[in-house]
Amino acid sequence: MTPLNLPTYSFKTRKRENREEIFDEIRRKWLVCTPEEWVRQNFLKWLKQEKNYPASNLVIEGGLKLNKLQKRTDILAYKTGNPHLLIECKAPNIAITQKTFDQLFRYNIKIKAPFLAVTNGLQHVFASYNADKNEVTFLRELPVY
Repeated sequence: MTPLNLPTYSFKTRKRENREEIFDEIRRKWLVCTPEEWVRQNFLKWLKQEKNYPASNLVIEGGLKLNKLQKRTDILAYKTGNPHLLIECKAPNIAITQKTFDQLFRYNIKIKAPFLAVTNGLQHVFASYNADKNEVTFLRELPVY
């Protein structure tokens, strides 16, 4: 898989029916290791190991109803029972653009997480969101949990 702009982590992987699979420790199941899944699994490890996010507070591909359409969030972290950090993951070959942010912001209209992140594994963009002022501030780092 593509080397990412994250620390190197070890994963359980296997080859099955001519495709690479990776074990998702949070959902406790094997998944096809697509480029986006590779980014998601690495970012999850980074959240847990570098930012101290408890695995029990991370929801992956959670359902979301938006304008009568069923959507899925890539990663949503909770803190004290409330949404805390909403993350959109893209494959490394996908550029982070305004369209990517628009998708994240649309999802966050419903979720109202105070922190946001977009990553393609090579570039990470972090922001805080003040729902009362509808104001986004870009950050250099995500805060530790």
